[in-house]
Amino acid sequence: MAIKVDEVVDGKRVITKKPELLAPAGNLEKLKVAVHYGADAVFIGGREYGLRSNADNFSMEEMAEGAAFAQKYGARIYVTTNIYAHNENIDGLEEYLEGLENAGVAGIIVADPLIIETCRKVAPSLEVHLSTQQSLANWKAVQFWKEEGLERVVLARETSAEEIREMKEKVDIEIESFIHGAMCIAYSGRCVLSNHMTARDSNRGGCCQSCRWDYGLFEMNENNEEAPLFNEGDAPFAMSPKDLNLIQSIPKMIEMGIDSLKIEGRMKSIHYVSTVVTVYRKVIDAYCADPDNFTIQEEWLRELNKCANRETATAFFEGVPGHEEQMFGEHSKTTTHDFCGLVLDYNEETKMVTLQQRNFFKCGQEVEFFGPEIGTFTTVVEQIWDEKGNELDAARHPLQIVQFKVEQPLYPYNMMRKEI
Repeated sequence: MAIKVDEVVDGKRVITKKPELLAPAGNLEKLKVAVHYGADAVFIGGREYGLRSNADNFSMEEMAEGAAFAQKYGARIYVTTNIYAHNENIDGLEEYLEGLENAGVAGIIVADPLIIETCRKVAPSLEVHLSTQQSLANWKAVQFWKEEGLERVVLARETSAEEIREMKEKVDIEIESFIHGAMCIAYSGRCVLSNHMTARDSNRGGCCQSCRWDYGLFEMNENNEEAPLFNEGDAPFAMSPKDLNLIQSIPKMIEMGIDSLKIEGRMKSIHYVSTVVTVYRKVIDAYCADPDNFTIQEEWLRELNKCANRETATAFFEGVPGHEEQMFGEHSKTTTHDFCGLVLDYNEETKMVTLQQRNFFKCGQEVEFFGPEIGTFTTVVEQIWDEKGNELDAARHPLQIVQFKVEQPLYPYNMMRKEI
């Protein structure tokens, strides 16, 4: 089955099957930011049945507000209900799924057949997407879930480009694939390190990220004593893989007909969400508009390094990763900028911006503004005032409302950052 993704318009090839850009949101503010910065859809978690119990997570009322906000901008909301349910999780499931349907969300992301079957029975208007927790990595399994009536499958992060291409050719079903964010040291959903070390079940929302810890390596010597396999002063050992970054592979993924490109990170900041969504939005739109003359812009690569980020790699998509795609020793980061503030308002007559402080900044400091309505630009903060008009030498307090002069127009949800 050939996947038709393009056509010729006025003598130029354009992509007509544009993939959905799917962003994470751990709370209502992040959801609104994701939509505002260009996400076609957002995945969120409720306070039950999801795998990110440490994210802020949504009440049913917040889900309804988020779904209404997204619908106003033509975006969709999916809710993660992807735990592996135990007997104790059965009570209340029907009411929860009915509540999601009534809240106006588009679908659920699910791993457990119990939740799939219950959803079909009590909330039939919800789309059912198979979670990556099922570690789906072959086309026969994709065919099985299509025959079970699912609208979409979220592939294992360990799936290669060639495996995905064969899935798309042999099975007519929507495919969602990760493009950016954290990688698990085990198959997603198959790790029990957290359970063993802290009694927190990673498959029911409690992962303590044991694979990110520092470890000392030892062996037992002939005297049955622990002998270190490292020297004093060596960097601690870590078993974590580098984070996923497939910006260079987006053209290939679009040409393959992948239906949804997914960013991981419901516990990340609004700065992370806005930055990563902005970059991938630009890449997708630019490639689809003129695929034959497309090139990756260096500014896009630099932009990704401005938000909280560890070292990245292409993981399994471009081939089986080796030791260079793993993190051993130092937990190095590539972040170049700190998020400093969220724009609340701008007065065009006085050229004063009203900003909610998110990180320390001071007078005389150069800062950078960005957002979907503006080009990225830098300016120097000359003077700062608080809400009462008192002059300050710095914005020191979290969530403090401050004002200062900026010559170029700004808009609500624009963001400010500073170079580290």
